[in-house]
Amino acid sequence: MNRFDKAIQLIDQINSEDPTKESWKGKDFPKELLYSHRMTKKLGEFAPDAAEHLKIAARAQHIGRWKIQRSEYPMDRTGYLTWREDLKKMHAEMAGKLLEEFGYEEAFISKVKFLIRKKQLKTDFETQILEDVVCLVFLEYYFEEFVAKHEFEKIKDILKKTWAKMSEKGQKAALQLNFSSQSLRIIQEALFDSND
Repeated sequence: MNRFDKAIQLIDQINSEDPTKESWKGKDFPKELLYSHRMTKKLGEFAPDAAEHLKIAARAQHIGRWKIQRSEYPMDRTGYLTWREDLKKMHAEMAGKLLEEFGYEEAFISKVKFLIRKKQLKTDFETQILEDVVCLVFLEYYFEEFVAKHEFEKIKDILKKTWAKMSEKGQKAALQLNFSSQSLRIIQEALFDSND
């Protein structure tokens, strides 16, 4: 087994420890293990020629995410943003340490950490690819559940923010996803029928 396969295996091993379970096609999976596999699948579809460091960054995007709980922070926007930033730092550090174990060079590790931290979004080509994939995974696998839990104004706000983070290529890919008729209508109203 080469070092890339070993790194992916260890990321999966860590994420398989997630105590939160999610059902998919009649089976229960550790939530972040399922998410990481969805990230890899979507990256393969969206950017099949992605470099090795980008593939690892995608797989490790949420590595060990349950270790820092949202409830540990104030339940306001500042608390939310601080939590998200602390998560990105933790994901990057965890990924970096395991890559060191398998003999990856410092420059390679720095690239992976840079991507996981979402540095230079909109200006760095690979950061943008990763963000597009994150958004596409959300829209394909998690949007329906989000719609069921929130009011239209909240959904509209999240959709607008998600759309703004995506490249034109990412937006085109999003519109090709297999949404329910209700979700398609919500997306249409939120993104294209607005006068603001």
